[in-house]
Amino acid sequence: MSKKKPEELLQKIRLRIKGYDHKLVDNSAHQIVETAERQDAKIVGPIPLPTEIRKYTVNRSTFVHKDSREQFELRVHKRLIDILNPNQKIIESLSNLNLPAGVDIEIKMI
Repeated sequence: MSKKKPEELLQKIRLRIKGYDHKLVDNSAHQIVETAERQDAKIVGPIPLPTEIRKYTVNRSTFVHKDSREQFELRVHKRLIDILNPNQKIIESLSNLNLPAGVDIEIKMI
């Protein structure tokens, strides 16, 4: 078996984008991809992940009329972006991004 040299080891930054509004999530993903491409980074994604749907059923009345109910749902849209072999410039430019409120981003080094 051959040992890998340090140059061959693949380092990644994994970005998970979450939000309730799919348009904001897509715009944020597009903005991140553009920023990384300006720094000549190799990018995988944005990959759409399954939408998480939480459903809630609530009685309209406080005590009687159990048959009368309201139903609500919360949809959490998710995207995944991998940046291969990031350098310090890319990390710096990603941290300086001004993203809209309501979009959550998790950053992991892999």
